[in-house]
Amino acid sequence: MKVIVTGAGGQLGTDVAAIFKQNGHDVIDLDRSKLDIANQQACNDIISASQPDVIVHCAAYTAVDAAESEEDQAYLVNAVGSRNIAVAAEKTGAKVCYLSTDYVFDGTSTEPYREYDSTNPKTIYGKSKRAGEQLVQTLCSRYFIVRTSWVYGKNGNNFVKTMLKLGREKPSLQVVHDQIGSPTYTVDLATFLLELVATEKYGVYHASNTGNCSWYEFAKAIFEEAGMETEVRPCTTAEFPRPAPRPKNSVLDHGSIRTNGFEDLRQWRDALKEFIVELKKIKV
Repeated sequence: MKVIVTGAGGQLGTDVAAIFKQNGHDVIDLDRSKLDIANQQACNDIISASQPDVIVHCAAYTAVDAAESEEDQAYLVNAVGSRNIAVAAEKTGAKVCYLSTDYVFDGTSTEPYREYDSTNPKTIYGKSKRAGEQLVQTLCSRYFIVRTSWVYGKNGNNFVKTMLKLGREKPSLQVVHDQIGSPTYTVDLATFLLELVATEKYGVYHASNTGNCSWYEFAKAIFEEAGMETEVRPCTTAEFPRPAPRPKNSVLDHGSIRTNGFEDLRQWRDALKEFIVELKKIKV
């Protein structure tokens, strides 16, 4: 397949581009310097000239706290930019795979969120990503919407790297224990996307590494896997107020993966173990 990856310089996009290339696909990796998705003409020109089979749309405004004071910028990228990709894709007949987030839910459920549960985002980031979903669903006849959570990988900043850095600097850390979710390794998510977009099993998917934990439990696991002695103490969300409210429950049910016959992503702890080994190789 000929595949365009938007946001190819980002944490997920880098691994998506690499894994698709490794599997023999013709990949056009577009980072911010090559394509400003907010520019409709640029999207039309590049997608029309490339004639891709699939666009894996990873480009996004992801600064959750900053979005609260930069509402227009968040919507410009996540809504308008996604509309531009969707319109250009539809003209060329390309499939679109839009990467979305657990933040489209309010996080108050006591159960894992199913794909077709009502969304109720509480943050500007979540609302702008939901707007992107709606535009892709409205404007594309062939789309996959893939919501994920707690993403980490070799490229860019993430919770795992932050914990390892702080753990080297401090003997003990406080981490919130009243937010739960499923950590997701970019390599595993990209491998699932590789399988998904080759099909015509369109719709909404939840994809994260299986199992769940609190941020506190995740931090403890990170230090255990890294062989570090850092003490982790649990605290509450209320002790660490942030501009954007965090969902208490980010756990996503993988009903679409099951009902469409895909293999689920592996357990989160197994993925973390592999990631820590990979980090040691590149001495991060």
